[in-house]
Amino acid sequence: MAFAGVSLIADGKLMGTDGSSPTPTINAKATSGYHLLVVEGHSRTAAHSPLTCIRSRPFIIGGHRWCILYYPHGRSPDDAGFISLHLSSEHGVKRTNFEFSFVDETEKQEPAHIRAGRRVPIYGCYSAGYGRFVKRDALEKSKHLKDDSFTIRCDVVVAQEDVTSPCVEVPPSNMKRNFTDLLLAGEGADVVFRVDGDTFAAHRCVLAARSAVFKTMLFGPMKEGSAGTVVQIDDMDATVFKAMLVFIYGDSMPAEEGGDDGDGVVLLQHLLVAADMYGIPRLSAMCEKKLCEHIGVSTAMSILALADHHGCHGLKEACYEFLSCPVNLRAVVAMDGFDHLCGSCPPLIKELVIDMLQPAGA
Repeated sequence: MAFAGVSLIADGKLMGTDGSSPTPTINAKATSGYHLLVVEGHSRTAAHSPLTCIRSRPFIIGGHRWCILYYPHGRSPDDAGFISLHLSSEHGVKRTNFEFSFVDETEKQEPAHIRAGRRVPIYGCYSAGYGRFVKRDALEKSKHLKDDSFTIRCDVVVAQEDVTSPCVEVPPSNMKRNFTDLLLAGEGADVVFRVDGDTFAAHRCVLAARSAVFKTMLFGPMKEGSAGTVVQIDDMDATVFKAMLVFIYGDSMPAEEGGDDGDGVVLLQHLLVAADMYGIPRLSAMCEKKLCEHIGVSTAMSILALADHHGCHGLKEACYEFLSCPVNLRAVVAMDGFDHLCGSCPPLIKELVIDMLQPAGA
């Protein structure tokens, strides 16, 4: 266990807050350690009012800032006549083992004993500990009290996943923003696509890293897009291609895809097709999830046909669930889209009918 400093309480007051005492030892990397709380003048704390709390000096173990809360007359009315000890952290620590003991109780200070003992989450300003650590009169008759003084040792073991650095604040990742800015600026672009009359500059390495199809296209034996070459993309709208590029660089759906208007739904459908065509499963799944929110009387059949053609099982089940309502089904059958699907994809209609005939829960 790493030593994490000492706090001295004399006559009921924490000493050294004026800077006269040395700063407690700090080992930011240690996942376990102990702090000593020395109480001098125990008998003079008898004048303290109930529920009085005296805080130790802060100390750091496992990258977290800790403090011992010492209550000479108990932490609550139910603890009257006892000394209470609690451990507090400024930030939440999900998994913490700790033990309070008198400094001469060496058997309680073994790492194996502490790790096998109390493991509790300590969240923010909340604390955990012992409301009835020791009776005051029992302490006064024990060997732990010498010359009206005693020393408490607080051992702390922080789970590895909760270890942080107290001195370094790591900013949130801005990788998505960096790559999106790279696309928008076109700096270092080494391939140009022509789509529906528009041109888009991009970076071959980024496209290849995100899509196996682009990797084969740009770096395979039949590679396209060498310096100065313009790659022609047919059968795709420029708006769809742009939305796909935005996802490839930023890993998120463009903001305009969230609209409830018909154009937004159509764009989502075309984007799902593009994602399937270029092997971008995450984009495909995101489009599929979004389309589940837009299944209605006017869109159910076109979305069902799309889901069936591109193997989107979740989206297909959502369509079946919508159509299982007789009111919805009657309204959909009256639409032109139903007649079109009957003529273009009879197997799907047959599957739909069979599904509708299945008893609930079958």
